[in-house]
Amino acid sequence: MNDKHKDDKQKKAVALKYNIEEDNAPRIVANAKGEAAQKIIRIAEEHNIPIREDQDIVDILVQLNIGEEIPMELYEVIAEILSFIYRLENRDL
Repeated sequence: MNDKHKDDKQKKAVALKYNIEEDNAPRIVANAKGEAAQKIIRIAEEHNIPIREDQDIVDILVQLNIGEEIPMELYEVIAEILSFIYRLENRDL
C-alpha cells in the first residue's frame, strides 16, 4: 500500500468554534489525522460535544491552519451543520 492511499484511509478530525460576537465565520480550533484525530473525537465525546461525520468536508478543513476561518465556499454547509447541532442541543432542554 503506498503512502498516499494509506493517508486517504487515515482517520481525520476537525474542531470548529464560532463566536457570533467575535468571528466572521467559524474557525478551526483543532485539526489532526491518525491518533491525534481520535484524541479530538474522544475529547469531544467526553464533553458531550456533538460530532458530525462528513469525510468530504473534513478532507477540506483538515488542510486549514488552527485559527483560520472556514472558506466562504463552505459557509452554507457549515451553517446547516451548526443549525442541526443547535436544534439537537435545544431539543434536550
